[in-house]
Amino acid sequence: MAGRSDTKLTQREKAAILLISMGKNQAAQIFKYLTEEEVATLTLAITTTQKVTKEESEGVLTEFLETCLAQKYISEGGLEYARGVLTKALGDGKAGEILDKLTETLQVRPFEYIRKADVMQITHLVANENPQTIALLLSYLDPKKASGVLAALPNDLQVEIVTRMANMESVIPEYIREAEMILEQRLAKMGMSDQTAVGGLDAVVKIINSVDRGTEKNILESLDILDPELSENIKKNMFVFEDIAKLSNQAIQRVLKDVQQSDIAIALKGANEEVKGAIMNNLSKRLQEMIIDDLSVMGPMRVKDVEDAQQRVVNTVRALEENGEIIVSRGDDSDVLI
Repeated sequence: MAGRSDTKLTQREKAAILLISMGKNQAAQIFKYLTEEEVATLTLAITTTQKVTKEESEGVLTEFLETCLAQKYISEGGLEYARGVLTKALGDGKAGEILDKLTETLQVRPFEYIRKADVMQITHLVANENPQTIALLLSYLDPKKASGVLAALPNDLQVEIVTRMANMESVIPEYIREAEMILEQRLAKMGMSDQTAVGGLDAVVKIINSVDRGTEKNILESLDILDPELSENIKKNMFVFEDIAKLSNQAIQRVLKDVQQSDIAIALKGANEEVKGAIMNNLSKRLQEMIIDDLSVMGPMRVKDVEDAQQRVVNTVRALEENGEIIVSRGDDSDVLI
């Protein structure tokens, strides 16, 4: 490498100088994380490296440190955040040089900051974005996360985005940076960055599934009036007593095996005709007669006692579903067997 002061060092030469500067022990630790081909390439570069000047060593180490810091800042707050911090510390020219070099050498992928967001956050972020920008963003996302975002978008938009992604060969770096900056700023304004997912429909369903039948009815009936759409979404994702009529005959029979006869009779006292029919039709003739006799002699009962019996039936359904003994439909076609 004689005369290197007059020529620009290659990335391979810089890597060799960095490893030499670190010493044998540190270099050996780094080699553990490299492929055999990378180790062979760097070993060759090290063995062909002649005398390394102090200026060269310091220059490479400084560049390495600046690159690491830039990647850290990008990971923490995105490209524009990194640019702001580096500009304050090193000046606009040096900051731009470092970030451009990072992008060129693919040491940092575009949309680094946004890729930390979850599927729901990204879906909200691109809800009103043009298809080309969405296609560009999805191209840089983890495939699993990208598929989740794509699935959440309208059908006609899905087709257009997939088409644009398939036809996307190269994009002007300036366009990538502009799109990244706009989306990062929008994500920050939405207050969704660096947040842990809490609440949501799943959390609501789990809570309502755990309350007593009276509380459950009160919440759902109130939501029917206040927010019918939310109420319907909750019902689709949870199992309520009235859903027994939607179970297969085989599933109902399995559930009734684990429910006490007295609970069946009490639960039916407050049931609608569809549920009564579904349960009675899946009892043996002898049990049907016994339940009918129980109902005929059963006097008025407290609403809470009826609801408690219904809740015990529901709990049995949920336990059997959790154990994989029955299949419970969730309001769409995903559980239909064909």
